[in-house]
Amino acid sequence: MASSRSVAAWPADDPAIRFLGALDPEQLAALHDRGIRRRFRKGQALFHEGGTSDRVVILVSGRVKVATTTEEGKEIVLAFRGPGDMLGELSAIDGEPRSATATALEDVEALEVAAPAFSALLDRRPDLARHLLEVLSRRLRDGDLMRVEFAALDSVGRVCARLVELCDRFAQPVEGGVRIEMVITQDELADWAACSREAAGKALHLLRELGWIETSRRVVTIHSLDELRMRCS
Repeated sequence: MASSRSVAAWPADDPAIRFLGALDPEQLAALHDRGIRRRFRKGQALFHEGGTSDRVVILVSGRVKVATTTEEGKEIVLAFRGPGDMLGELSAIDGEPRSATATALEDVEALEVAAPAFSALLDRRPDLARHLLEVLSRRLRDGDLMRVEFAALDSVGRVCARLVELCDRFAQPVEGGVRIEMVITQDELADWAACSREAAGKALHLLRELGWIETSRRVVTIHSLDELRMRCS
């Protein structure tokens, strides 16, 4: 469903913004002119693994889970994306099928740009292509860092690393710390941290006992972010 929301209303100054926040008004307008606005309900797939790479999706509001499925049917969580992030850009560039499924964790609004129009825009706008290259470079570095974490950290350290990442992207300051509204389940957190649900539960219990975090339904309050960073460094 198309939206009438204007380019100027995009939260370009939001600290959580990634790709959109790096663009100037002219670049935003160029994207907007070539795309359509859509809304997705919580639980709805924005696109499916193995699907045709026909469009690029840029998140305007809401958060999304990116996951793949093994041959045995197990879901592997790859990332969580939020406002300003771009999805599907690799498939749009190389023409290969989607490598993952993107699912709305809450109601999502997005801008969709057809893959041919997006590629043509990159050809005409080297400045936009450079921003995309910077995004891909950051993701490559993040992937390298996560592989090091999986090899070097125990399950507590990996859970700390994922909580720190959520803080850096989505946390809101509150008295005594920062607060994360958890749109993901403990199972998804465990999968993202490459550990069992039991191990993730024990890690969260330990962090609560240490006083570093406080949990309630769908909310985690971080009281000692520096300690979490040190534990996963």
